[in-house]
Amino acid sequence: MLSIHSFAQLKNLHFDPPNAVVHVGGTLSIELTLVNLMPIAVNVDHIAINVHFSIEKNSYRKTAEWLTKHKTSNGIINFPNEIVGVSLSRSGLQGLELYEMYERSPSDNSLNTTGIICKNVHMLLRRQESSSSLEIPIGQTLEDGAHILKCSNLILEPGINKITFRTQGKEPGTYTLRQLCLSVGKMQFVLLHIYPIVQYDIYSQEPQLKVEPCTDSLLAGIPQKVKFTVTIGHYTIKSGDALQLSNADAMPVLYHPESKAVIYSNTQEKISEASLTVQSSEKITSISLPMVPAYHVITFELEVLYSPSVPICMMENENLASKECRKKGKEKETSHNSMTTIDQKVTIDCPWSIYSTIISLTFSVPFKAKHSLLSAGIRKYIQVCVQNMSEICFQFSENNLKSSDIYKDLSLQPLNPKAEQHIYSKQAIFFVWELKWTKELPPTLQCIFSMNFCSALSEDHSFSLKPYTYEFQLENFFTLYNVNAEISPPLGAEYCKTGSLCSLEVSITRLLDLLYVDKDEALTETDGYCTTKLMYEVVDDSSNWAVCGKSSGVISMPVAVQATHKVHMEVMPLFAGYLPFPDVKLFKYLPHHSAHFMQLDADSWIENDNLSVDKNMDDQADNSSIKSRGSIHSTASAEHKGLPMPRLQSFSPGQVFNSSSGMQILVIPSKDDHILEVNVT
Repeated sequence: MLSIHSFAQLKNLHFDPPNAVVHVGGTLSIELTLVNLMPIAVNVDHIAINVHFSIEKNSYRKTAEWLTKHKTSNGIINFPNEIVGVSLSRSGLQGLELYEMYERSPSDNSLNTTGIICKNVHMLLRRQESSSSLEIPIGQTLEDGAHILKCSNLILEPGINKITFRTQGKEPGTYTLRQLCLSVGKMQFVLLHIYPIVQYDIYSQEPQLKVEPCTDSLLAGIPQKVKFTVTIGHYTIKSGDALQLSNADAMPVLYHPESKAVIYSNTQEKISEASLTVQSSEKITSISLPMVPAYHVITFELEVLYSPSVPICMMENENLASKECRKKGKEKETSHNSMTTIDQKVTIDCPWSIYSTIISLTFSVPFKAKHSLLSAGIRKYIQVCVQNMSEICFQFSENNLKSSDIYKDLSLQPLNPKAEQHIYSKQAIFFVWELKWTKELPPTLQCIFSMNFCSALSEDHSFSLKPYTYEFQLENFFTLYNVNAEISPPLGAEYCKTGSLCSLEVSITRLLDLLYVDKDEALTETDGYCTTKLMYEVVDDSSNWAVCGKSSGVISMPVAVQATHKVHMEVMPLFAGYLPFPDVKLFKYLPHHSAHFMQLDADSWIENDNLSVDKNMDDQADNSSIKSRGSIHSTASAEHKGLPMPRLQSFSPGQVFNSSSGMQILVIPSKDDHILEVNVT
């Protein structure tokens, strides 16, 4: 047993495939480049590589892509001329000192014989010392090793020689090339340590299915391409194997006859194409797979269509929201500036598993819809706003708004053009309907808005698209009260002037008889005559008017048609010009023992030092001085003393109509002379 360095030198090693990763049953080629240091060709009985096999925990989870990350790109490993860290003295093998020998005839100096002699034969053939060596005898390792790569009956020519080993993957794991042995007759030339470390991997891959969008995001409402990638692994696709997709009503699978499936090898080399067959029934969509041997990849693309819709939403009453709720609402509104996303789950049954695979596709809804209730006295209008949140253009047609079938006496008359409309990116379109009725209005009204749409750039409209739907519900939307304000100039004056007191008359008129919504704690009934407590408040947020005297108060309002209550007060215009009227707000005034209330923030409480909530409210309400909102300190003191406090409840949107909203009055400047001092420096 001699060192290989006296006979040959290992230059490099080349793997095929280059990533040194093959599946079970695959073939791996290892090409060694050996330099024969002998001057003549040498017959080698066999060349063997001792391979160490190891298997890691959960190695079956490692895919070919994961194993490839740790390999060289070209599959070539070069070896240095000298083995770093391994000396001959440590290995116990002495190098051969070989010299050429020539014998010539003494008479004519002709060459009789030639040969090779070894000058250090006495060192090589001496008796081996009995010492504890860390190395296992090579002969025993090669004979007993379970994993050996071997080539037999070779001729090594002087110089560079290439030897190819081929092995077939049987057991998954990592294989490390440890030792190299050349056998020439009874002599063995051994390389104890192959350095740097050389490894190849054999894997057994489970079948996998991956479904991913072909674009950055999937858009609901228009056909979108989805890529299916079937990594077969150790499974063999047979005739009749198919993927069974459970049909979702909101996401049908669209099939085109020209669809193809592309078959790749495990090294991502395209092998062939096959036609794809898709059959759909009421509950199942079946995708037939082409017959493919193990360890191949099948890819194909299909179109899916998700129908966007918005569930029922209640109209929010912003007037009753506390500061914390308003803050949360703003954050929610900010997040809604982008498209809403919906996860659609699909169950797929694969032929290689008894278990179903559940995938999730995320769709972005391109539209954002909202509704509002518009009032003109007792006339009601419903407005729906649809905004295009995507980057593409759409075409709208056949917009429609329907109410529940249980309301036979209601009708919605559209005020919209019937022609098709284009909506561009970030653009909004408004639709309006007038609500008409013949009998008593219901307490709630459930509406469904729908419209047909398609991409403005699409030319193929052969597929059937479901309309975009938006469901919402209106509550207590009928007009209960009409509030009207009139401002009159001072007596004897034709116009209002800045700095002069003007008369403000506020008229509150009941428009409907007693309804279900009126039956709360504020309602008082005596001999069939019903009254309720209301609170009015006159405020001017634009600071154009100064409200003089009492700006708010509590009234007892009869619940009868055309019942009217008038309030008089004085206001002073602060600026000249056409000034808008001050705002008049109306609230329900609930007693302190009311169980039905919404807690307001501190500046929404009303304190009345002289008002007794439990008794004599009608007589004292108009004569007492009711402070406007903002009396936080007094309210806190009353709560601290344990005094019962009345509560305010805002009306639902549309229940109070302010007929003087938006009106203006001309205010002329005062004729008083003013001195304007100007300092010029």
